[in-house]
Amino acid sequence: MNKISVLGCGRWGSFIAWYLATKKGKEVWSWGPEGDYSYEVLKNTGRNEYVTLDKSIVLTCDLAKAVTRAEIIIISISSQGVRGFIEKIKACGDVSEKYFVLCMKGIEVETGERLSQILIDAGIAKDRIAVWVGPGHIQDFTAGIPNCMVIDSYNVELKKMLADDFKSDLIRFYYGNDIIGTEIGAAAKNVMGIAAGVLDGGGISTLKGPLMSRGAREVARLIKALGGNELSAYGLAHLGDYETTLFSHHSHNRMYGEMLVKGQKFEKLAEGVMTAAAMKKLGEKLGVELPITDAVYDICFTDSPLNNKDGKNLCMDIILKLFSRDTKFEF
Repeated sequence: MNKISVLGCGRWGSFIAWYLATKKGKEVWSWGPEGDYSYEVLKNTGRNEYVTLDKSIVLTCDLAKAVTRAEIIIISISSQGVRGFIEKIKACGDVSEKYFVLCMKGIEVETGERLSQILIDAGIAKDRIAVWVGPGHIQDFTAGIPNCMVIDSYNVELKKMLADDFKSDLIRFYYGNDIIGTEIGAAAKNVMGIAAGVLDGGGISTLKGPLMSRGAREVARLIKALGGNELSAYGLAHLGDYETTLFSHHSHNRMYGEMLVKGQKFEKLAEGVMTAAAMKKLGEKLGVELPITDAVYDICFTDSPLNNKDGKNLCMDIILKLFSRDTKFEF
């Protein structure tokens, strides 16, 4: 399948369009809403801070045309906007024969649903939905540094078809084994990335080792409670991507946490903020203990000033209170 439309032309969407056109020779259209900053930059300059669009890529703000001509529709927008956006896509015409690939990581705050579930709610057949997640930063990919990623789906044949078709010397794909674990793990790594940034900003980066270990256990418990395979937390979608996030200066979520603890404002999208809120609600609903997630939520949503009356940094206080929890068996 060569006709692909990438809906969303921000950081990740523009990279995917670039990758599929230049590395795989696909007929790619890149869509963004007229007036949107990311779209206007590409329209006016043909490039952004991450990629230069190949001349074969058709840039458009006409959603109906982008949807109608595509065999595969790749969605890369803010995760909290998926429910409304899929209705706009459906309004463009019959999409029953199209394949949908979700390339963002998140959990809907209001419902606690995974992004594929939102598409199913909207009437998209589950065997026509896939997710594309995993480690890797655009700056490294465009510099020729390869990495591994995951494509997962309810449909085994679809995930195999996409992974085999999209692989290159730049991205080695694996077939996902558990779409629940893949989606939850991918979303949760952004929450842990914020925690890592707080540790970096607070000058205690050595705690990122325990954070990786205990964070993965925490996410494994949530995956299991949702009906997935808890071992998924230790795969590429979570722990693999998590490790990349924790140590990369390119990570938005890690940088958000680092700047937050320093009292600075991060201007770009950090999906882990809203994912922390969604995971907190899920944990409470399912009776799953998520202490690191709860701490990140408190850090992101506290109304208190950065420093309390004693001059202590509240972000660090919240993280370090995890050490006062009762002793327990590791597993």
